[in-house]
Amino acid sequence: MTPYKVYADAAADVPRELRSRYQIEVLPIAVALGEKTFQSGLDLENEDFYGMLEEFDGIPVTSQVTPYAFEELFEKEFSEGTRELLIFLINAKGSATYNNAIATRERFFADHPQAKEQMRIHLFDGASYSFGYGYPAVLAAQKLEMGMNTDEVVELANEQLQKQRIFFGLFSLKYAGKSGRIPSAAVFVGEALGIKPIMQVWDHAITTVGKARGDKKLIKEIVKMTLDDMEPNTPYSIGYGSDPSVMEELTVEMTKKVGYPPVYTFRIGPAIAINAGPKVVGVVFEANQKKLAKEDKKKNG
Repeated sequence: MTPYKVYADAAADVPRELRSRYQIEVLPIAVALGEKTFQSGLDLENEDFYGMLEEFDGIPVTSQVTPYAFEELFEKEFSEGTRELLIFLINAKGSATYNNAIATRERFFADHPQAKEQMRIHLFDGASYSFGYGYPAVLAAQKLEMGMNTDEVVELANEQLQKQRIFFGLFSLKYAGKSGRIPSAAVFVGEALGIKPIMQVWDHAITTVGKARGDKKLIKEIVKMTLDDMEPNTPYSIGYGSDPSVMEELTVEMTKKVGYPPVYTFRIGPAIAINAGPKVVGVVFEANQKKLAKEDKKKNG
């Protein structure tokens, strides 16, 4: 009998060392570049994808985790005696993966009545991308290893998922233009002026929330925006793509401003890189709760 297992899909970008340290299993996500298809998290690691992306003329496509894949997973874990199965999945509004998991869980328990008494399957809508839900998966695995009750871990993970905010900067508009997220005319003007957009991942959506002119100003603006929105004295992580130097620069600036370093650094995967390009940098952090309360009060009148 296995007390628990923690899974995160490949788009959560949980670093290899953390997957190994906390025994977090990965659900692969298919990535197609023309006629070639790779399994991110299985035969394609994030850092291997950047060069492929730069050489590919088209637009790569990622696929949802299928109901069949979830059915196989549930069958496997039940046969191995897993009692508590925790699975962290990509933003439900950006992929059918989470809904596939929900529907498959219902069918699985209908087909295996005995399983309902012996195994619980906890499915988490990541409501985000990349380490925005990868971090709560790591936190859950840590707490379970420490002996925390599963119900308490599930509650903690759900609370953490609601707090996670990401600001990340794009060093090139090329890929956002290719994917249609930014109009081609705006790409042309923005590249000519050296404009670097800052994107926010929050509440199931990716939006443009700022911009800077030039690489150096981009790092400083990300730090400023993060400090304005971050809950004081809470952990944060830094993500990057093909260029480690921008991660190092952002790490130095954030450490200087908040007084402590990031808990983790991670490399973004295909889900973000396809639309943002291989060279990006950003911060995953807890949104300021007082500021959120004021925003909600204003929104609700």
